[in-house]
Amino acid sequence: MNKARYTSVAILLHWVMALLIFVTWSIAIAVDDMPLSPTRITGLSWHKWFGVTIFFLVVLRLLWRATHPAPALNLAMPVWQERIMQLTHIAMYLLMAVMPVVGWLMSSAKGYTVNYFGLFELPDLVGKDKALGHQLKEVHEFLANGLMALVELHILAALKHQFIDKDGLLSRMTFGGSKNEK
Repeated sequence: MNKARYTSVAILLHWVMALLIFVTWSIAIAVDDMPLSPTRITGLSWHKWFGVTIFFLVVLRLLWRATHPAPALNLAMPVWQERIMQLTHIAMYLLMAVMPVVGWLMSSAKGYTVNYFGLFELPDLVGKDKALGHQLKEVHEFLANGLMALVELHILAALKHQFIDKDGLLSRMTFGGSKNEK
């Protein structure tokens, strides 16, 4: 069994971000084909608010990770699986950081200033440009689909380790049990 665990802060950030990413993606899917209406505008507002929150949290998470390295893996895994795991994590972090910025750029290009829960406005990153806004929407959707594919791979790998390999890997990112916090 693998006993090395992430810190409680890392675990909390992981699960909060997982929930926010799923909710944010679900909102986007739900409002994408809606006609312009108060419901669509409200959904898009929540999507943007959560997207900005995800960006803030990924920055916090990267800072935390830089000062609190991942615990040793401590289990036998084929080298190719370990490399896939590392590349998947790097790609997920990259997408979690880049996707909100592309969404912000898209909103700016479409002429919509992004505010954060009405507390403050983010500056427009580019001038209004309908064609650029459309291109950035396509990029944002492509990145979102890529992130969701990697999240699915991540979940399937965790389930494989939990139920097939029975190596305790999932316990590294769950609350409870013994702790190896630094």
